[in-house]
Amino acid sequence: MYIEKFLNELRSFPDFLIYFFLGLSAFVENLVPPIPGDTITAFGAFLVGVGRLSFAGVYISTTVGSLLGFLCLFWVGGLLGRHFFIEKDFRFLRAKDIIKAEEWFGRYGYLLILFNRFMPGIRSAVALAAGISRFRTLPVLFLSLLSCAAWNLIWIFMGHTLGTHWETVEHKMGDFMVRYNAAMIVLIVLIVLFFVFRKKFRRKPK
Repeated sequence: MYIEKFLNELRSFPDFLIYFFLGLSAFVENLVPPIPGDTITAFGAFLVGVGRLSFAGVYISTTVGSLLGFLCLFWVGGLLGRHFFIEKDFRFLRAKDIIKAEEWFGRYGYLLILFNRFMPGIRSAVALAAGISRFRTLPVLFLSLLSCAAWNLIWIFMGHTLGTHWETVEHKMGDFMVRYNAAMIVLIVLIVLFFVFRKKFRRKPK
């Protein structure tokens, strides 16, 4: 598997290059969601656990990378506008996801940005939708920083406390992500159904 080969090679790099690649992977994950940025972050956490890297170094590099990736898509969304992304319907930035994110923005606004890192599958769409909706840069910067900082703190802390063997850490965190994503999808579906039924029953009979 390519990711495993890359991670094995990464161990032999100087520390400053490992920090750089950790930040780069967190950045690129926002632009190309299928890239396993969280797995690479978990590997950085594992290197903290075995004493190779510092907690602060991994935390700062991945948080800055995640923040810059989110802001990059936010600015691109504002620059190119809604019509461009809906028309192109990119494989990893689907039009239906952007439209869904826009609808959520209509209800929750900046709160959605605060929790974007905890919502699997639509992180990139949230960033684009915020830009398309012309949200103010300073609040977006602050809230997205909080979101990235909270998620990475949890993720890195888990990774460096789960063991000193990478295969064990990867397996445990992979199981956690599967369960977490499933729980979040169920929660989102329940929230959507709640608002659909509430709107339906609030309608006045003709």
